[in-house]
Amino acid sequence: MTTSTSKTAPPTSTPTAGTLDQCLTQKNVPIRLASSSDFSQLAQPYNLRLRYTPAVIVLPTTVQHISDAVTCAAKYNVKVQPRGGGHSYAAFSLGGQDGAMVIDLQSFQEVSLDANNVAKVGGGVRLGNLAQGIFDQKQRALPHGTCPGVGVGGHATHGGFGLSSRAWGLTLDTIVGLDVVLANGNFVKATSTAYPDIYYALRGAADSFGIVTSFYLQTQPAPASVIQWSFSIPDMYKSAATSANYFLHIQAFAQNASVVDRNLGIGIYMDGQGFSISGTYFGSLANFNNKIKPELLRGLPTPTSQSATSMTWIQSLTALANGQPLMQPTTGYNLHDDFFAKSIVVPTSGQFTAATLTSYFDYVIKNGVNSANPWYTIINLYGGPDSQINAKPSSFSTYSDRTALWVLQLYGYTSNTGAPFPAGIIPFITGLSNSITSAQPQTVFPGYINYVDPSLTPTQAHTAYFDDATYAKLVGIKQQVDPGKVFWNPQAIGT
Repeated sequence: MTTSTSKTAPPTSTPTAGTLDQCLTQKNVPIRLASSSDFSQLAQPYNLRLRYTPAVIVLPTTVQHISDAVTCAAKYNVKVQPRGGGHSYAAFSLGGQDGAMVIDLQSFQEVSLDANNVAKVGGGVRLGNLAQGIFDQKQRALPHGTCPGVGVGGHATHGGFGLSSRAWGLTLDTIVGLDVVLANGNFVKATSTAYPDIYYALRGAADSFGIVTSFYLQTQPAPASVIQWSFSIPDMYKSAATSANYFLHIQAFAQNASVVDRNLGIGIYMDGQGFSISGTYFGSLANFNNKIKPELLRGLPTPTSQSATSMTWIQSLTALANGQPLMQPTTGYNLHDDFFAKSIVVPTSGQFTAATLTSYFDYVIKNGVNSANPWYTIINLYGGPDSQINAKPSSFSTYSDRTALWVLQLYGYTSNTGAPFPAGIIPFITGLSNSITSAQPQTVFPGYINYVDPSLTPTQAHTAYFDDATYAKLVGIKQQVDPGKVFWNPQAIGT
């Protein structure tokens, strides 16, 4: 996967702010402008490296407000993006450029369950509030990520991986319906039988097709207990070849059907100092300790620390939340980072070779152990025996990559958010990515759109996040339902 730092030129037609303001005011749409006292807080990105100034921030409390706002934006050629949790790595929820209309869904907070245990979830709900809400109501659960402040909107419509995903699929896979405002202002409920093309497009590329006001998600019974486990492995940054062999063992373990099934979730974390393997298991502590643990650790250095603990579902989610409470504020959210990230999807058919892993660890030993800036790599197991992520056919949704073994997030950041972003981080993370992709040129490595990379050109992004047939189908749907490209960001469908 190649990268470019070139930027997409924004749309050339920019209306006068007053004209758009008048349209919105006449329709009684609640808005914030740059002159509003809370505008700067509402316009603050999650990734502080990428700051954009919207033309207007819409704070709808009704679907009609959203419909009217979209109609006004289309009339005056202002590009629109929704904001749920606001965690877009590329700040696309602020438009990805100056001058966009941001539709902030913070008032859409419904979490309810029907008789079939389908959760109706407002487009502004954050994952922790969703998890706690459906558990409190009926002891139900969903597969989703570990950060409780992430919004359901972007997460669910671009994948949505969690450690339970090998058992239950992605968050996206649980979607059975979506209430959505389209580019012409119409409000529809899209399902597999009603507006099926829109239903297809929203499950993987919603930012290019509409504003989802409510999700309908098929929930699971929450497990009575979860095994939370972790092992810290020493001496992983001394010899690249030795560490590559250790990882090859982990890779073989992850595909060993005599030990691993859908109930095991695996995440690997490394940052040039520590190396840990951790995850969850839906099974007994005895089975984990007597069967899974010995095979995983066989041949690896003796862990410097280890744990395997049985806990409740909510305790497990809380433990995974990195010190954050599950229940997050519905307004005034103020968690931010300052970073650059890339992703690599490793297909089962092109899994890591010894040469590729040696190249990666060699790069880390030479450049990452004493890096001037903090960084990390997270590697999650998507595939392996009985993975319910890969059980879906590629035609199931716009998220069509159902052959992944691993998905990597490569992340460099600074805690000095008041200063200019350190010049060395982007080249370091790009080099870290290249240490893998260049060492294995025979393999096509896609990317994961929820770790969206703003350094990619539109063509590179479309190639990384969609296969050719899927992208061609999306372009056709875009031409039908949003020919004016009202819903736009620098990597939007059709850009």
